[in-house]
Amino acid sequence: MSKHSNVACVAVGVLFALGIATPAVADPRIPTRDGEILEHLPITVADIRARELRALRDALAAAPDNLTLAVQLAGDYIEIGRATGDPRYSGYAQSALSFWWQDPLPPLQVLVLRAQLRQRVHDFPAALADLNLALKTNPREARARLLRATVLQVTGNYTAAASDCAALAKTANRLFGLHCQASAMSMTGQLPRAYSLLKAEIDSLQSLDAGTGSWIITTTAEMADRLGEPAQASELYRRAVELTPSDQYLLISYADFLIAEGRAAEALPLLAPYPRVDGLLLRYALALRATGKDASDAVTQLRARFAASAARGETIHRREQARFVLEIEHEPRAALGLALDNWRVQKESADLRILVAAARAAADPVALQTAADWINHNHYQDHRLTPATHGSVVSWSGT
Repeated sequence: MSKHSNVACVAVGVLFALGIATPAVADPRIPTRDGEILEHLPITVADIRARELRALRDALAAAPDNLTLAVQLAGDYIEIGRATGDPRYSGYAQSALSFWWQDPLPPLQVLVLRAQLRQRVHDFPAALADLNLALKTNPREARARLLRATVLQVTGNYTAAASDCAALAKTANRLFGLHCQASAMSMTGQLPRAYSLLKAEIDSLQSLDAGTGSWIITTTAEMADRLGEPAQASELYRRAVELTPSDQYLLISYADFLIAEGRAAEALPLLAPYPRVDGLLLRYALALRATGKDASDAVTQLRARFAASAARGETIHRREQARFVLEIEHEPRAALGLALDNWRVQKESADLRILVAAARAAADPVALQTAADWINHNHYQDHRLTPATHGSVVSWSGT
């Protein structure tokens, strides 16, 4: 999943267990009647949230055209999916919006949520169509403006993205607008300036909510990594993890950095708790191998999951599958095919890195030239991807 699959859920909440003490262990007791209460189990925030969602779902089932209920339930499901990395919640969210899903002109709130769900499965043209319509309906709709800017960036349309970022900075949250503008700048030859802007902003803020802070700090850490400033990147990643220790995208990004820096052992405890998330399990397998540990169980699981995904016709994990096929299965030609298919759809830093790595491993000059041309055209900067003197071959240092 791409980074920008999370971007519309910036200010996010994290579910924590509510610590209620349990009684000391005693000898087992057999109840004398069916209704006898043996113990009051601790109640967690997750339990409460599940009951709330069940109540919302039941209420919506009784009134499927209730816009308020549908928007609330779909938004909740999207956030849970973002936080857990479980793609099933996108399906639940779509189901909540089923009354309007095929409507060419649904209410504004539905347009934005539908666009968000469509971009999560990389249906970028449909997402942009919804966002264009949403902004035509209300040009000041900040969520639609931010989401459109990020989709435009993912697909490589940086000029149009910059225009949306500028509008966002004027009409909505200045910090979101600055982040948006810096992200676009970083892809088009202005990486040092973009990094300086964001670094100065986060250093000057006295307080920042966890979700927004982590999102911006993670982006700044990635810029530091691309600039070849590992100490700065490491410190920024650490700050982000302190804010949102279970954020799926952050953990993937941080793990990639640690593995590339030869610090795979530090990634293991971050990744181990999340075997259900494919992207994290892939990094876990890579980190295990890098540290000389047995990764066979993780590899077997990943092989089965990618096969199941392919059988369902899903294409949203091509970047991760390309890395799996290249670095674990050691099939560079197959990995390059996946990386090229992915590159046609989205063009983020991680997409470029796997394209170059696979092209080099497959010794494919045409694919390498494709990457070099894009780098040169956009004046893209990444110390791990260094164009050679003549600019026609790209060298790779780290994956």
